[in-house]
Amino acid sequence: MRPLAHHRGEPWPSSSFSSSLPAATTRLSRYVTLHMDSEGAVRDPCLGRPLETALLLRLLQDTGRPFTLQDNYFRSMPPGSDPFDVAIAQAALGWNGQATDELHASIAARSPGFTGPRKRALLDGVFAVLSASTGTGESCQDSLRRDGLHSWAQVQVTALKGILTESLAEEDVDLLVSTQLQPEIWEGNVLIHLCTLHALRRLPGTEAVVAEGIRKVLPHMRLDGSVPFVTDTDTWCTVTAGIALDSVGAPEPALRRIARRLVNCQQPNGGWSYTDAALQTDVDDTSVALQFLQSRIGYLNGHAVERGLSSLLTLQHPQGGFPTYIRDSVPEACMTVAALDAFTSDYPRHHRVIADGLSFLADEQLPDGTFPPDWSSSLLHTVFRTVLMTSRIPAEPLTPARRIGERALRFVLQSQNDDGGWGQRADSPSDPISTSYALMALCAQEDPRPAAAGVRYLLGHQQEDGSIASVSDSIGPRPFIFHVPLLADIFALMALGHVARRIGGVGDGLGRTPHPGNRNVLLTAARSQR
Repeated sequence: MRPLAHHRGEPWPSSSFSSSLPAATTRLSRYVTLHMDSEGAVRDPCLGRPLETALLLRLLQDTGRPFTLQDNYFRSMPPGSDPFDVAIAQAALGWNGQATDELHASIAARSPGFTGPRKRALLDGVFAVLSASTGTGESCQDSLRRDGLHSWAQVQVTALKGILTESLAEEDVDLLVSTQLQPEIWEGNVLIHLCTLHALRRLPGTEAVVAEGIRKVLPHMRLDGSVPFVTDTDTWCTVTAGIALDSVGAPEPALRRIARRLVNCQQPNGGWSYTDAALQTDVDDTSVALQFLQSRIGYLNGHAVERGLSSLLTLQHPQGGFPTYIRDSVPEACMTVAALDAFTSDYPRHHRVIADGLSFLADEQLPDGTFPPDWSSSLLHTVFRTVLMTSRIPAEPLTPARRIGERALRFVLQSQNDDGGWGQRADSPSDPISTSYALMALCAQEDPRPAAAGVRYLLGHQQEDGSIASVSDSIGPRPFIFHVPLLADIFALMALGHVARRIGGVGDGLGRTPHPGNRNVLLTAARSQR
């Protein structure tokens, strides 16, 4: 995600861009910085959503607690809401909302293929809870096995097994109960916590455990009665904000605070999780944390970087790609791009790792230049990261990196909307976060005109306080959207930083010289497609 340090072509002329760009960038940088605490953590609440709110509502109803706020939340759902959210609301209100075949098909189409059976089990389990019924579980027994899954998925499938079959072995019960022994919500995952409570509630003698579990959720309830997917995404906000603030030349003390924070919350295995409330690390948070720390190398950071890179190396799949959580899982394009970008900081040293990863990516890339579903609802998410990563690799004709990057960049150039922005799909209306992704990719090509139009679109959505609001593209679990508003501001700031560094060849446009590095830019013929 870090900006390209050098470009072989001509700098973009500042005259092509709005004269308000520097001031707008400064305002947005200040807005993001306001969310940083004294320890360097960047924090913003995760908004509530229907899925978890419905599960809490049913618990409150079943245990005789007040639930007026949740009832009002569902009755006031805005028109045009996602069909899944509508079905959840109808089921929560007792209006016969169901997991129809169409809903199953829609969920499956937006999820990676290997997760399909588990998504069906989750859907069936949630609607079984909301309808106060029990499924037979016979059709999804294979998807309820724990072997080969990371810790969150193990607990989730065990909870769904209890909901759908009401047949839990002693070791299953022990696993579920173990998640309730901490004073806070286990791993910060509210969805899994609520599913676990519903599974335990069906067992005798668990009333006190369930009551305490409900008590843990209530502090996370939002003013409208909703509850979020997770307690927070503070580490993800911190690592991405670190990249964004660094790209626009934020004050060094603030960047050092972020670096110290990240070093302090590095997990024993060398990786990072999405929140310091969780132990399960993932490739994405680890890779972006590494990119930020690599730009501020020092003795302490250097040790943290080496531990982080080692943790990534243990996860590379024999196919060359990287999964999200554990080595034995299915490798994915987005995670592979993220990991490879961290390794490009020392390309000669990690040449073999990168070459194997590129081979995997070449097989995964679709004909239009995009990739299979990932952790974002925007196709541009993996695409922009692919363009940046491949642009850091020495440019040699006909190499996999060049071919992959050219196809990804071509998709960006061909999918721009008439208003200058980009949407989550080629036929979607523009939104600021997808536009931010596209702008970062465009910095790897010559023509400033597409980027200038994108910047105009982005700045047209800036508010008086400097923020830039957007629809969300964050997914968890796949393919369900959750919303952390600050992420739109972070990625917009990151995009403006990329653009500013590309203008005029004089640092980042805010008075600071870019970091030197071994970063070559992809020279591509994709511009001729416009």
